[in-house]
Amino acid sequence: MIQVLSGSWALLLGMGFLMIGNGLQGTLLGVRGALEGFSTVQMSFVMSAYFIGFLGGSRLAPELIRRVGHVRVFAALASFISVVMILYPVFPDPTAWFIGRVIIGFCFSGVYVTAESWLNNAADNNNRGKALSLYMIVQMVGIVSAQALLLVGDPSGYETFVLASVVISISFAPILLSVSPTPAFDTAKRMSLRQIAQISPLGVVGMFLLGGVFSAQFGMAAVYAAQAGMSLGQISAFVASFYIGAMVLQFPLGWLSDRSDRRVLIMGVAAIGGAGAVAGMFLGGEYYGLLLAGFVIGGMTGPLYSLLLAHTNDFLEHDDMAAAAGGMVFINGLGAIAGPLVVGYLMGTGVFGPPGFFLVMAVLLFALCAYAAWRTTRRPSVPSENTGTMTPMYAGSSPLAAEWAQEVAIEADLEEQNLTENS
Repeated sequence: MIQVLSGSWALLLGMGFLMIGNGLQGTLLGVRGALEGFSTVQMSFVMSAYFIGFLGGSRLAPELIRRVGHVRVFAALASFISVVMILYPVFPDPTAWFIGRVIIGFCFSGVYVTAESWLNNAADNNNRGKALSLYMIVQMVGIVSAQALLLVGDPSGYETFVLASVVISISFAPILLSVSPTPAFDTAKRMSLRQIAQISPLGVVGMFLLGGVFSAQFGMAAVYAAQAGMSLGQISAFVASFYIGAMVLQFPLGWLSDRSDRRVLIMGVAAIGGAGAVAGMFLGGEYYGLLLAGFVIGGMTGPLYSLLLAHTNDFLEHDDMAAAAGGMVFINGLGAIAGPLVVGYLMGTGVFGPPGFFLVMAVLLFALCAYAAWRTTRRPSVPSENTGTMTPMYAGSSPLAAEWAQEVAIEADLEEQNLTENS
């Protein structure tokens, strides 16, 4: 671990600042939108716009990098992010924010692809898994830390938006001034969505449903909290509770995943997450109960992303795992676009109101649980001794990070096979 830090600390520090800036802008817009009097439906379109841009960026960024190189792409896209952050309070209009969020999502996707390729290149076969684990921890710590910065300034003014822009700008320095050489860039050949669906129906359906759950958390948690009348400090802690849960429970569930039937574990985790969402619907003004609900939901849905990738890998040859990763991330992104829109519609109706935030997540998670249960009747399970290693992943990562995780899983499988053959 020390070796990884000594060789990649600058890149990891830069990514940490990027995650702080991204986590701060999402929550800040949710709070500021309520202060501006934007409707819940309007905010749902604004929040969904990020995932539209992110999905487009994940497809186009690799081609940009091939044409002009890592440094130019990173500097250009990061500059756009910094500019849009400052423009949000200048143009407090839902349409302007929608356009800004599309741009932000596109740019963050490209920036992640660039930085992740640098990080992956800085690692080797001996420490690639540790590097990925550190990267995931940095991502989660960055987003959680961002929620504390929400309290630094007045969200009705411009100071906090400037702070988010400054944090993004600071992130350039460690990455662009790093001594790590610019890597040769290449991505795996994509596997068609139909092929992936035929190989792992549960993986595809689960990723789509989970995309809606994740985007509801990332995009609409602050909108829900503001509509529920929480104070600024309470909103900050509520949003953070989802990510703290994901960070705390990712590794224990990963350990369990490698020793049990993954379909049964997916059923159980989705059911517990759905139960947490149901509890959130009825807690209303019970603030500490809502924090616990957020922790449980985040703690279950965060690892589900890695679980579904690992389950899909169980039915793939090593040569196909990286190719499938991009398709799985794309499917997750499609679900993520729809998530805020459905949540916003239900929250904006008089029938459901704020509890609609939890209702959507409950329905999606229980649907995933039911589908996983049905899939157990369709084909035999893969014995735990024949399954690959679950590699922890953050649901908002780029397709390149998913390919990186696949490399780690393949290396772990090969190492385990060598140990078995030599014993």
